[in-house]
Amino acid sequence: MATTDRAAGRARGSLLADAAQRLHALAAGLPAPARAFVSQPEPRSIGLVSRARQLIAGNYLLGGFLVEAPGRPIWDAASPDPAFAAAAHGFAWLDDLAAAGDAPARALAQAWCWGWIDRFGRGTGPGWSPDLVGRRLIRWVNHAAFLLTAQPAEAQAAWWRAISRQVVFLSHRWPKAAPGLPRFEALCGLIVAALALEGMDRRADRAVAALARDCAREIDAEGGIPTRNPEDLLEVFSLLIWAAQALAASGRTVPPDHRAAIERIAPALRALRHADGGLARFHGGGRGLEGRLEAALAASGVRPALSAGLAMGFARLSAGRTSVIVDAKAPPAGRASLCAHASSLAFELTSGRRPVIVSCGDGRAFGPEWARAGRATASHSTLALEGFSSSRLGAGDELAERAQVTELRRTEGRGPRGLILSHDGWSATHGLSHIRSLELSADGRVLTGEDTLGAVTGAERKRFDAVMSALRLAGVRFDIRFHLHPDVEASLDLGGTAVSLLLRSGEVWVFRHDGTTGLALEPSVYLERGRLKPRPTRQIVLSGIAADYAVSAGWTLAKAQDTPLAIRDTEPDDPFDDDRA
Repeated sequence: MATTDRAAGRARGSLLADAAQRLHALAAGLPAPARAFVSQPEPRSIGLVSRARQLIAGNYLLGGFLVEAPGRPIWDAASPDPAFAAAAHGFAWLDDLAAAGDAPARALAQAWCWGWIDRFGRGTGPGWSPDLVGRRLIRWVNHAAFLLTAQPAEAQAAWWRAISRQVVFLSHRWPKAAPGLPRFEALCGLIVAALALEGMDRRADRAVAALARDCAREIDAEGGIPTRNPEDLLEVFSLLIWAAQALAASGRTVPPDHRAAIERIAPALRALRHADGGLARFHGGGRGLEGRLEAALAASGVRPALSAGLAMGFARLSAGRTSVIVDAKAPPAGRASLCAHASSLAFELTSGRRPVIVSCGDGRAFGPEWARAGRATASHSTLALEGFSSSRLGAGDELAERAQVTELRRTEGRGPRGLILSHDGWSATHGLSHIRSLELSADGRVLTGEDTLGAVTGAERKRFDAVMSALRLAGVRFDIRFHLHPDVEASLDLGGTAVSLLLRSGEVWVFRHDGTTGLALEPSVYLERGRLKPRPTRQIVLSGIAADYAVSAGWTLAKAQDTPLAIRDTEPDDPFDDDRA
């Protein structure tokens, strides 16, 4: 009964919110619309020509979901998921069509834009949440010239009315956006659009002050955000830069808290960037659109520097052409954990332009089962107890039990540089802590690791003894997983005691272990937005049993001796294939 009452309450709240949204959108059409820009907008958001070709062909891959509807407007396509509808109404696809920039792309962009105005421009449909309005306004301003070229006066007048209505609407409704990325999208979209349109600048005043407050509250001292999602951090960073550019172009001063947030985020993003330029894929984030991070860092004006300590809770080791990024902090809590992963002490390794050790990634685009599987500890390159993630979901999608990182030490010197970390994710359930040491050689050719399961304290030993009794002294099974990027060719070597890894660049890496655990090559998946299905790949697995108060497994991942220090990597990246839309 209580569950039914809560569901009914949520339904009533949603209906009231929709009604309020509709009323505000109708009222927003009362003021006289803007009729010109203060100055000619410059496109700042980046798209992909390949995605534009997919859209023109009628393959609508939005929000991770594919709808094939050749010859039909996107608004007539049946939405398979709210994420698809959000991506459609957010207009990020306009970046891709503008990147193509030819006549078919322009015709499609104009048809879809004015189709949206006709159907939804007065406040109907799912596209009137404050974050989506902010996202859409930025694209309309960025690509205004692309949209308005060769349009008749009547169509242009309708566009000006529609964009003005959205600015007025957002100037009243931005406080309804949820804190975090949605609020940043709403505020930055309002600032960019209001300062670009003649006669709208006063509607940005409250948003400028609110954005500065959110920068101070939401961006921590490490330059991170509560979700600990690197790709979301890049999105926030880009939005703050676009808003700062709009303020500067209008002759306004960027508030100190706003500017300080940009200066904190820049070194964090540099620390979260692998040697190939892609972001570390943790807590629901992907690698980021190619070129997006470099463009944002260049536009920020922040001088190059890496974060001195942790970057949003991630530790970095780098040497030569090798980068290692480790999740070294507790997962996000509360609402920020809705997409968080149980990835404590997991790492990723990239050599030059080639990812080698990865996590499986974010499975939301492939349905709820893949979404949950991608969040599990077994989907990351770290140690996991059989059947138990280090952090665990509650009744909903939030993490109810979160592993805490109990130790983090760096080892520095002229030779190897390393990390010693531990977490207590299984202390309460099994009386065991996970301790991981990682050491990267000065030339970046060798990563040495050791993973230990230990009952460290008296309380942990008492709990472990109880677990052993319940298991009739059979011990606790564990696996240490090293998920491989799909482009890595792996094969057992040296009589099954090692694994050889061949990269597309021609580099050869060899994985060895100390023999205290079993070694196997097993199937894995690589979950990547923009794919129609998970990509098959493989994982190295070290398996063992914890039957005493401490068990350790040592391993190394090293470039083969005949692999040169530097390779001219000219092998093309993964080609366009039938696994993409």
